[in-house]
Amino acid sequence: MTGTGNPQETKMLCSLCRKISQQLPRSLSNHSYSYIQGKILKQLQMNLQVRTLFGFTRKPKPKYSVVKPGSVSGLLHVPKHIVKPPYAQDPDDEKAYDSPKVIEIKNEVQIAGMRESCKLARKVLDLTAEIVKVGITTDEIDRFVHKTVIDHNAYPSTLLYRNFPKSVCTSINNVACHGIPDDRPLENSDIINIDITIFYNGFHGDLSETYVVGDTDSAAMDLIITTKKCRDEAINICKPGIPFSEIGQVIEDIAHGAGYQVVPYFCGHGIGEYFHGLPQVNHCSKYMSDDEGTAVMSPGMTFTIEPILTEGGEPYISICEDGWTAVMNDDSRTAHTKDVLVR
Repeated sequence: MTGTGNPQETKMLCSLCRKISQQLPRSLSNHSYSYIQGKILKQLQMNLQVRTLFGFTRKPKPKYSVVKPGSVSGLLHVPKHIVKPPYAQDPDDEKAYDSPKVIEIKNEVQIAGMRESCKLARKVLDLTAEIVKVGITTDEIDRFVHKTVIDHNAYPSTLLYRNFPKSVCTSINNVACHGIPDDRPLENSDIINIDITIFYNGFHGDLSETYVVGDTDSAAMDLIITTKKCRDEAINICKPGIPFSEIGQVIEDIAHGAGYQVVPYFCGHGIGEYFHGLPQVNHCSKYMSDDEGTAVMSPGMTFTIEPILTEGGEPYISICEDGWTAVMNDDSRTAHTKDVLVR
């Protein structure tokens, strides 16, 4: 121990308080040392806000429910007149998921098709956000999305994509992404990501946002706001000639600067008449793909940017037995947001 306080008292302190003790001048008398130490400890005990002292940060742990997969209802009917993507006919046929082997440069007709599909996806997402409330189940949200998409003569792209059983992904609290709608009612203070993709006139439109259910804490709001900032700032740098690798660097810098981690296992992707394709758009620099450092943006490319941030210390995930639901190993909350760049 540094200073002249009682060694036995110092051993009883937590690591943070010992750090504080070590910052006090060696020249203090026993009385002065104990007095100042006591004042600091009292201040720590009374302060319930986030506070940084000598490089150490303490955050109060928010209260929220840790989510586990529930009971999933059966497949919903799609009318015959709805134009379906190839995999809807046979989800086990690998050829149904084919996409271009190089980054596609779309023509004006394709770009127009992408714009229409994305506009409709945004409309469906905004309508869905209006029904988010305490007590509604994610299965009910799925039924709403399914009906709304069908009513607009489109197909819900997630349905039967590699045998995914629902028309939307709903990911709550500690679920990073790909949550399957089930019988769990939304609870006050939940945060939920709604991830909607539609197939309309031969093109996929893919969007998602994270929403607050009822009342929530400021930490959840900050997580959501920072995630949107990561997406928006990444979009702002996109122009011809910019390497795709810069997207991940921008997102990572903002996330780390705000005290969050980027979940690295899920990336943005090319999109068009296919659901997923090149380029692969990573959201942090560490997991950059082999060709991402050399691939650059060009007019006519369409791709998603969709960071997932976690408030936990480590961004590690596990996939549940359903083969889809990705949950944080430390049960920390996540926020996810997605947009498609059509240029």
